[in-house]
Amino acid sequence: MKSIEFHPDDYDSQGRLRLPLLFWGVLLLQARTWVLFIIAGASRDQGNTLLNLFYPDRDNFWLGLIPGIPAMAAFLLSGRRQHYPRLWHSLGWLLIIAQLVLLCWQPALWYVGEPVSGVGIALVIADIVALFWLLTWPRLRAIFALPHE
Repeated sequence: MKSIEFHPDDYDSQGRLRLPLLFWGVLLLQARTWVLFIIAGASRDQGNTLLNLFYPDRDNFWLGLIPGIPAMAAFLLSGRRQHYPRLWHSLGWLLIIAQLVLLCWQPALWYVGEPVSGVGIALVIADIVALFWLLTWPRLRAIFALPHE
């Protein structure tokens, strides 16, 4: 395998690769139901209205929290990833699986009768781009690699 070298600015003061800004965007995309849940909880009076706007079927809301669990774990673990290298490595694969689930989720909702909307199409396109990025970006693979690799 060829050696991949990164720019010195890609490393933090401890010599670890920094998490790129786009990585945080992908985590927010994957944890979108969690973000909505937090926003709805913070806006007490309008929280129920907000949830009904995005999730008229409450079962879809609760199911939508499941694929966001790896992203939430990555948010929480990102600052201490050097202490849990095997868990961090596994989390990389879980993020890819969660992205696949999210990519299939919206078309499955359309198939069972939910109307096609611009927001849904935008989410599918964003999910495709995020999955492609998770699978192909060498720096991200290096971030999730075990230290001895």
